[in-house]
Amino acid sequence: MTSVTEMETAPAGQPRAIGPERTGIAAISFQNVSKYFLANDNSRLEVLRDISFNVPDGQIVAILGASGAGKSTILNLAAGLIAPDQGQVLVMGQDTRGAMDWNCVGYMFQDDRLLPWRSAIRNVALALETGATPAAERQRRAQSALDLVELGDFADSYPHQLSGGMRSRVALARSLVGEADILLMDEPFSRLDAQTRGSMHRELLRIHAMRRISILFVTHDVEEAVILADSIVVLSPRPGRLRQHVDVPLTQPRIGSAAAATLTAELRTSLEADTNQEIQ
Repeated sequence: MTSVTEMETAPAGQPRAIGPERTGIAAISFQNVSKYFLANDNSRLEVLRDISFNVPDGQIVAILGASGAGKSTILNLAAGLIAPDQGQVLVMGQDTRGAMDWNCVGYMFQDDRLLPWRSAIRNVALALETGATPAAERQRRAQSALDLVELGDFADSYPHQLSGGMRSRVALARSLVGEADILLMDEPFSRLDAQTRGSMHRELLRIHAMRRISILFVTHDVEEAVILADSIVVLSPRPGRLRQHVDVPLTQPRIGSAAAATLTAELRTSLEADTNQEIQ
């Protein structure tokens, strides 16, 4: 399976695909999507069943659910790394099974995946190396991305010289260096301690306010979903089905707010109650 950084990118100077802000369409749209994989015994394993929801332009949508509910599968569908067996996945109105400019999508994984022999700036520039971007432009854009995450002074540092939070910010810079309109995030802060994770939440919200990119964020942490998201898609256990789609009409910042704590408690209670119930 290829990663987003290994996909074909548009040549330097070629016009980008029209962004959702100019078309009025959803950044990502899942339309009656189902997905199957083959189990070890060659039987068909149903992972997702009839999933439908949108990621509106400029919003953060969190996907919440237990392990095995298909959260990462949804991200991989949005990235075009796999295709749905039923239904459609549209990115900026285009079917992911067709020709697309994948420059519009960034992907931040659970692990930072930094190459230990590359400095921070060269790790960030890696995301641009599969295209025709000149070396000087790659350097400029990588430095700009590091400046955006407030790590410009650490461009020449190597991963072993950085803290866990700093490594996560380098990974975030790498996801943003292509100037993506959409960012896919697969539990990128789950391995950080609580204090560092809170710092990364504030950092992500700061960048989102500046760039207004559309974000699809996978997490198993209810509090994280409430703190970050404009809406939360709650999946039932395998096969993943849409159990709830919850709007979060709370103003930022939410960290430490009573309203966020109340919604977090309500969602936890809902998830713990009858988690095996079928969604009709």
